[in-house]
Amino acid sequence: MGRLRKKGQAGAAKNYITRTQAVKKLQISLPDFRKLCIWKGIYPREPRNRKKANKSATSTTTFYYTKDIQYLLHEPLIQKFREQKALEKKISRALGRGDVGNAKRLESNATRPETTGKPTYTLDHVIRERYPTFNDALRDLDDCLSMLFLFANLPSTSTVPASMIARCERLCLEFQHYLIVSKSLTKSFLSIKGIYYQANIQGEDVLWLVPYKFNQRIVGDIDFRIMGTFVEFYMTLLGFVNFRLYTSVGLKYPPKFDQAKDEQSAELNAFTLEGQNLVSNGEDGQEQLTNGEAEHQVDPETQAAVDKVVQKLKGAEDEPSAAAAENGAEAEADGEAPSHAIDKFEPAAPGGDVLTQLDYSGSDAANLFANCTFFLSRETPRHPLEFLLRSFGCKRIGWDAVLGEGAFTTDERDPSITHQVVDRPVVQTTAEGEGEGEGEGEGESKGAQDNQTSQKLGPNQRIPGRIYVQPQWVWDSVNDGELKRPDLYAPGAQLPPHLSPFVQPVQGQYDPTVPLEEQETEGEALAESDEEMEDANGGAEAADMDVAGSDAEEDEEDEDEEDDSFGGFDEDEKKEGEQGEEVGSDDDDEAAQRQIELEAELTGRPMKEKPNKAKSKKEEARKALAKKAAEEAEEHERAKGMLSKKKRKLYEQMIYSNNKKSAEAEKLREKRRRIEKQAAKTKGKV
Repeated sequence: MGRLRKKGQAGAAKNYITRTQAVKKLQISLPDFRKLCIWKGIYPREPRNRKKANKSATSTTTFYYTKDIQYLLHEPLIQKFREQKALEKKISRALGRGDVGNAKRLESNATRPETTGKPTYTLDHVIRERYPTFNDALRDLDDCLSMLFLFANLPSTSTVPASMIARCERLCLEFQHYLIVSKSLTKSFLSIKGIYYQANIQGEDVLWLVPYKFNQRIVGDIDFRIMGTFVEFYMTLLGFVNFRLYTSVGLKYPPKFDQAKDEQSAELNAFTLEGQNLVSNGEDGQEQLTNGEAEHQVDPETQAAVDKVVQKLKGAEDEPSAAAAENGAEAEADGEAPSHAIDKFEPAAPGGDVLTQLDYSGSDAANLFANCTFFLSRETPRHPLEFLLRSFGCKRIGWDAVLGEGAFTTDERDPSITHQVVDRPVVQTTAEGEGEGEGEGEGESKGAQDNQTSQKLGPNQRIPGRIYVQPQWVWDSVNDGELKRPDLYAPGAQLPPHLSPFVQPVQGQYDPTVPLEEQETEGEALAESDEEMEDANGGAEAADMDVAGSDAEEDEEDEDEEDDSFGGFDEDEKKEGEQGEEVGSDDDDEAAQRQIELEAELTGRPMKEKPNKAKSKKEEARKALAKKAAEEAEEHERAKGMLSKKKRKLYEQMIYSNNKKSAEAEKLREKRRRIEKQAAKTKGKV
């Protein structure tokens, strides 16, 4: 006879444990239990049968795996929590006895991250446990960056301490410096939520969201304790990742941080990177990339001797390279391809797969803005533009002095500036000459009195030879990998649509880059032609009414003139002739209509209307379209009858989702059609 098992000691009742039981087993408080589960990656579980897991109890509760709770018993953080709890009891006991001195001494040993910014425990071992390899940490970096960039833009409150915000901002700026040095940034997109960035870090695509720098309003219905727990874990994670990334490119971590520059809104320029093989530019105001050692003066004689040796070595290397080039030319003349020639992957059979061809072109997307010098106007978002431009090769970026320190130049009239980013409307001035002169005089006087700004240009004044663009030009150029036409992004121009680079176009769906006529369906085309005819008829009727109204006004004016002055017999005869012509034309139309009615009465058939060729063609096309749709629906029903029940349900779900997507695409096309019509009407009026 088998061994009898008691109820509730096997199966789901043993594999699952409630949250109350878990807290009692670990002997910690509920907030500490939540922290521990978030840091260790332990989440609630849903059993198949809640009744069995809860031992026939009907109360609503949260379940965890028993093995997960058993795993938490050996966590070192639990001992830290218990020590903290014992210390809190000692402090309350000292305050109860009135021993304030002893309470202050114990308070200094307590964990107060909101005041000191340094907890007594660390999460280093938790990071190593959850991410055994570095690629695992990179895959989980999306939420980490989004959360830290969010907290870096929040104002400090009692629930969000200033020390946490400062550390989040510093970690984010360090990460951005790595992206600038390694040129890992690939795409960016401006959305309603914020700015999306995507970077390829060691083969892993990382996508995160950065909110706009607006004044944030903290509401009371957000539990910042839970979010703060995530942030505390993510700060430790990003610190590990930054250290590994900096060392991989030969940089020293952490970089030097200048507190004085940071207080002057230097942001990225408040850091000085140090590396082994990186040399400082010195001229462009970028972070100095040195090896951290003190600079020393080189002996001129020694340097001259070294230069001679280097030239000799270069000459010796050039001779074999020239001989190799001659051999390659001879091989090409004999019909043989040189060994260093690039391979061409051509399909062996027609219709085969075509492999991506390699390219030896020198154009690199990472150096897109390398030959440009930018100036950012005061109304543009400086930080995202600076980060994006530096990530794609720009070395010289200037801005107005009110935007902070670290600019290449604060003088807007600097002749070395090639591009200026502006985001202000075009100002219409009545007297341009006077306005420009006044603007220059005021700018010079302000510059003499206050050095906070170098804005000396008058309204609508432009510097010859400089390209003026709106901020969207930078994002579209980055996403397309080429410099876009600047005339499409000129100040005050209607910008082209800013499309997300993360969405791939799907056949049959709405594509803003394709003309509307190429992607609309047959039914939409017929409906559009009908609307155009109605608009044309309505416009003709309105024009006729306007003409009739003008004729009536002219007749009234003529009658007034007749009352005032005497008209001869010639005018009366002319009027009688015109009336006779009108009456004659009306009589002809009435006679023709009367003839049609008499023929219909004699034959007993309905009246014949004048045939309209355009309407008949449209009716035929509409009937053909309806017939085709009915045939396709019948074919679908016939095909569904051959499927099993399971496959039929999957097919119906697929048809439902496709119809939903088609309806959304049709709405977008209709919206675009209305916008284009409105633009055409506005253009016609102008």
